[in-house]
Amino acid sequence: MDELFSPEAWQKLWTYRATFLTGFGNTLRTAAAALLLALVLGFLFGLMAASGKPLLRALARVYVECIQNTPVVLQMCFLYYVLAFSSVKTDIIATGIVSLGVYTGAYMAEVVRAGIGSIPKGQFEAAQSQGFGYFSTMWRIILPQSIKIILPPMVNQMVNLIKNTSCLYIVGGADLISLTYSFVTGASTGGAYAPAYILCGVLFFCICYPLSHLATRWETVLKRRESQQHLKEAA
Repeated sequence: MDELFSPEAWQKLWTYRATFLTGFGNTLRTAAAALLLALVLGFLFGLMAASGKPLLRALARVYVECIQNTPVVLQMCFLYYVLAFSSVKTDIIATGIVSLGVYTGAYMAEVVRAGIGSIPKGQFEAAQSQGFGYFSTMWRIILPQSIKIILPPMVNQMVNLIKNTSCLYIVGGADLISLTYSFVTGASTGGAYAPAYILCGVLFFCICYPLSHLATRWETVLKRRESQQHLKEAA
């Protein structure tokens, strides 16, 4: 604990601040790219799960169950070593993007499915009676109504994705956690454990807290609007 109050330890962090900035940048880039992949997979499999096609629903269910019921660390290691023993050049950041995107996409798919399922079936029937196809019904009628329900839990999944970038440490990544560990165990930078990990935690907090607060605020606003709407209908 002495190093926590040691000016030399904090000075060392400032001297090697580029290490933490690099890790922070890599974490943000990995999370952003993985989020795009997760959104694509989430909406794709969410729409499949909400469709009336048994085959599409079965495929979506298999994807969600297989991904959600295995650890993301295992999936990341599996992908990394599969690529390592193949002809494909292994890239740790790319491995993280794919594994985190696929993992988070399974949870996004459930969020999308639940959001679509919250819309009354009469909306689907009315759209079909007007000649809308499945995708046009979703795009023009269902998704605009369900997006307010989908957004808050989706933001929570974004926060989880950012925190899960720490799993890249297992495969020797260049994310914030990995570079923090390299800093505290390095031959020339060793020590300053408490300051280094405090700084690492602060950087994660700076990303995750605003998103968590945004999700909570959205949920509060949504509940308030729903209660006001029910009062107007009752009146």
